[in-house]
Amino acid sequence: MKLIMSVIKPFKLDDVREALTLLGIQGLTVSEVKGFGRQKGQTEIYRGAEYQVSFLPKVKIEVVVADTLAEQVVEAIARTANTGKIGDGKIFVLDVERAVRIRTGEQDGDAL
Repeated sequence: MKLIMSVIKPFKLDDVREALTLLGIQGLTVSEVKGFGRQKGQTEIYRGAEYQVSFLPKVKIEVVVADTLAEQVVEAIARTANTGKIGDGKIFVLDVERAVRIRTGEQDGDAL
């Protein structure tokens, strides 16, 4: 199993969710996060005063999938989250040793 973690622009969340649903993904976790990368934040103007915003709002999506589905999920996220502009985000893929569905006790692939 693989944990696919992606950090994307918030307005792309619905597009990514729809693409993952079409692949048969039945569940995912979404968190609102803040961060910066090469963008290094941005300058905004509030009441005529300019100030620096160091951490930009992003959305982190986490989904655990079978090894056979991992590449398709990565491609779907990369395709639908892409705007072609700086700050589109990142995708990380990690190995998952074990998964347990708390309610039923199902394990690993059955728990997904």
